[in-house]
Amino acid sequence: MNLLIVEDEQRLAQFLLKGLTAEGYRCDHAGDGKTGLQLALAGDYDVIILDRMLPQKDGLAVLHELRQQGNSTRVLMLTALNETDDKILGLRAGADDYLGKPFDFDELVARLEALARRATTPTATLLQNGSVVLDTDKHLAFLDGSTLDLTSKEFDLLKFFLKHPNTALSRERILNKVWGTHEDPLTNVVDVYIRRLRLKLNDTDNTLIETVRGVGYRLIHRNS
Repeated sequence: MNLLIVEDEQRLAQFLLKGLTAEGYRCDHAGDGKTGLQLALAGDYDVIILDRMLPQKDGLAVLHELRQQGNSTRVLMLTALNETDDKILGLRAGADDYLGKPFDFDELVARLEALARRATTPTATLLQNGSVVLDTDKHLAFLDGSTLDLTSKEFDLLKFFLKHPNTALSRERILNKVWGTHEDPLTNVVDVYIRRLRLKLNDTDNTLIETVRGVGYRLIHRNS
């Protein structure tokens, strides 16, 4: 399981990194809210452990922006602000669980395991961004209500973008997720399929799938 720990208290952060790594988790760490938000939007995490009181951007602001950007990664708030009103505020902001400090490490691990189970539970099969809709169960795609004729790889590519709106995705990351690590990293297959997908989505001005110079591509989030 991939974890992102957003915690500014270094001793606690090191304790979490050491303990959770020993439990078999793969962990990244951010010491402030701004960096944490950047990592959360760019990475593929199963759960984010998020402190409330953070420098540069507080935990609630990070959480709010994550949800605004369409990121549905499970978030466990781990904070000294553990009064009932604080918990309600965090949960209403979009947190999936809330654990007050000081905490029992075994309880933290149990809560992470529970969140991971919830994250892998089948949810709604529809992915939507504006007029683009994907039914992942029936393997159907729609634009303005009309069926899109997509190849299997075009479908997988669009699904990957829809799961990561407003996120700059590198060509290497797209290649790895959609085609697999066996592909030649120097291939231009990603660019070829992006052009095809743009044509089928009527994205002739590249305002839906945006080119990010020096990085790759980004799907711009649009309200449904």
